[in-house]
Parts: sequence; structure tokens; C-alpha cells
Amino acid sequence: MRYFGKRDLFTVGKYLGTIMQGVGFVVALPMIVALIYGEGNFTGFLIPSFISLSLGTLLKRYSPEACNIRLKHGMMVACLAWLWAALIGSLIMILVLEIDFLNAFFENMSAWTGSGLTIFSDVESLPASILFLRSLEQWIGGLGVVIVVIGILIRPGTAASRLYKSEAREERIKPSIANTVKTIWWIYLTYTLLGIVLYGLTGMPLFDAVNNTLTNLSTGGMSIKNQNIGYYQNPAVYMITILLMLIGGTSFLVHYQAIKGRFMDVLHDIQLQTTFVFIGLFTILAVYVGGIAPLESIYHVVSALSGTGSSIDSAARIIAWPAYFKVILITCMIIGMAAGSTTGAVKIIRVITVLRGVYWDIMRIITPEGSVIPKKISGRSVSDTEIKEAGSYISLYFVLLIFTWSVLIIYGYDPLNSLFEAASAQGNVGLSMGITSFKLPPVPKMALIISMWLGRLEIIPVLVLIRSFLEIFKFQ
Repeated sequence: MRYFGKRDLFTVGKYLGTIMQGVGFVVALPMIVALIYGEGNFTGFLIPSFISLSLGTLLKRYSPEACNIRLKHGMMVACLAWLWAALIGSLIMILVLEIDFLNAFFENMSAWTGSGLTIFSDVESLPASILFLRSLEQWIGGLGVVIVVIGILIRPGTAASRLYKSEAREERIKPSIANTVKTIWWIYLTYTLLGIVLYGLTGMPLFDAVNNTLTNLSTGGMSIKNQNIGYYQNPAVYMITILLMLIGGTSFLVHYQAIKGRFMDVLHDIQLQTTFVFIGLFTILAVYVGGIAPLESIYHVVSALSGTGSSIDSAARIIAWPAYFKVILITCMIIGMAAGSTTGAVKIIRVITVLRGVYWDIMRIITPEGSVIPKKISGRSVSDTEIKEAGSYISLYFVLLIFTWSVLIIYGYDPLNSLFEAASAQGNVGLSMGITSFKLPPVPKMALIISMWLGRLEIIPVLVLIRSFLEIFKFQ
């Protein structure tokens, strides 16, 4: 039986064309910054932007009418969209910075996926337009490339619903997906403006305030300063950054409930409750067992758990962190924060679902035969399928993590630091033990790229993409 054919390919192409148009528009925006700062590197942005817009228009306009879009098509569109976005961003860096393709692709995959790992050791030497490009990619990527396009270019209906689910999103703020996405957009924009204003009140320059808001709210964390947020040496800046990271790692549904004044719903949200329990627990362990200063502890615990990767320590101090603190942060980077937010990693709701599933299995064994065990999380019934899916995903997550970790170890990197780097890449975090650099060998660099891509897409869509292409080639 054939599961995927040419008609499916045309469907994917049609919607991918729309995404490509959106990417072409986004990467042209930093030309405004280039104009303001008199950099004159317009060609480096214009050519890739034109390529993306032109090819996207051709695909969208001339792809034949095919079958109705299904979830498998949406997943394929999402997978290819992230690859295309990283490719177009890398062309810009090749033209403007004259760096090689692999390093450029790594940097842009990291930015678009909100991973925050960077191959540049001196980001302050980069043109302002490139710094803004990286920040903008993180901001768009944090919300989701496909989600952004749904909100702007795709009409409401089945297509929007399928594409929405393709980026591992299930929550509905409004009855329709289109209205849900628009609401998410307004919440995101409101918090973006709030972050810029708050940073500005500390005396931070406007360019810095804009970039730091874009990167920290999106839980990207890729900084415009070599010392990251530690450059500012200002506790007020640190606290604002912690706030933005927490906002970015919290479900948009919770934000909507807060805006509507439904504070009891906010307080009863199990992911938010668990987030603060984890922050408190891991911070206490870091301070009283790891011997890390309180502010340093809570900042980096929030940074790791939210998947931001922002730091207030120098690179040398980060590498010298005690092993115990590294283990704490690795745990945070694997868990992540809320589903339906900008964060990456496994996500808290999956951890809760699996742990509750184990508890329910134990109760099923020890209770009298025929007893009915209610399976609910926050008042919502949980099916056996949901428990199985959460367990399967976590298993896949660790298989991929072990693969990337093994590659780094094979290349001679310290085992604990390698696990830290692998967890950071796959969780789309960005904290680094100094392994990621311009000189990182090609194979581990490609392994980290794949890890960032798979982590952002939550693995399953990539497996669907591979299986579908195998189906095409099988029938050639």
C-alpha cells in the first residue's frame, strides 16, 4: 500500500511555498538596521530574500491542485520550513561575513530553532544588521515559523489546523486555530513591547533593549554581547531577563487566562505550579549543595529550564562550573518548561504524564481487582494513548541525546561537558561548555545541527518526512 505519492508532494510544495515567501520577507527586514548604521551590505540580504520570495511564489502559484492537506503534509512542511529558513539565513551570512556554509548553516539553525549556540567567539565584532538578523530569527522561531505564517498568510480552515499541529501545538485559546494564532501573536507582541520598555528603563541602549527582548522572550538566548547578559553588570537587567525567560517558557493559554483576569485558572495550571517547584528545588540544590551564589543559581536554573541559554557568567567561569551544578542544569535542559510556549526540551506536561502513568500502574496492581482508577491531570481525563505517546517521545528523546553525546565523546571531548552540550542543543537551550565554536570539526557540528532541528520539531515530524521520502523513492 502506498502512503505518499506525487499528489502529496504537490500539497507539501504549495504550502511550503507560502512559508518560503514569509521567510523571504523576514530576512529582508535587517536591511533597515543596515541602513540606520550605514553598513551598506544590502546585496547580502537582497539576494537570499529575492530567492526565497521568488521560489516560494513559483511553488505556491504553479503547484497543481492536489489532495486536501493532512497532518502528515503539515509535518513535512514544518520540517522543510526550518531547513529552508536556516539555508536562506546562512546564504546571508556567507555573502555578508564571507564564512563557510557549514558554520553559517549552524549559526542560523541555532537562531531559528531558538537554540542559542553560536560559533562566533566575538559577536560584538559582527555588523549590527547580522546581530539583528540573529535576534529576529530567534523571535520568529520562538513562536514557530509555521505559526507565524498561519497568522499572516494562510486563510482559516483545515490547512491552518493541520499546520498548527505540525509544530507540536495542541492548545486552543479560541475555538478556531486562526483566532488562536492571532491571539498568540497579540500576546507575544505585547510582551515584546513590555520587555523593550523595561530594559530601556534600566538605561540600556535601544538597540540592545530590542535585541535582548527578542532573544530572551523567545527563549533563544543568543546574545549581542560576548559576555551575554553579564555584560551589563546590573541586577535590574538580570531580574527583567529572568521575568522574560519565565514568560517565554509559560504556556500562551496561561497568559491569555491572566490577561482575562482568570487568576485562579492561572494558579491551578499544573505546568506553572511544577515550574516553580523545579526552580525552587534546583536553586536550593545549587546553592546549598553545589555552592553556587543565589543569584547565579536562580538565573541559570531559569535559563536552562526555560530553554533560553542566557548567562550572567563569563565563558571561562561557565566551563569551570562544579560538576554537580552542570548535572542540575543538564536535568533542567532535558525537562524544559510548558507545552504551548516558546521553550524546547521534553516539556513538563510529558514528565507529569509519564510519572502519573507509573503511579496509576502501581495503583492498578495493588488495588482490588475490578477497581476503577480515575486518570486525571488538572481535572482533565488522560487516556492510555496519551501516556504511551508521552513515554514513547521521552524514549526517542533520550536515544537521540545519547547519539549526539556519543559523537562528541568520540571526538575527544569531556564526557560531562559533551552531555551538557548535547542536552543544550537538543533542548534548544544554548548554554555551552565551550565545545561549540568556529573550529568544531564538521561531523560533531552536523550532529549538533541535526539535534537542534530534531529537538525543535519534536522528532516525530522528521521521522514522518524520512518515511514519506522513502516511499517516493521506493516507487521510482
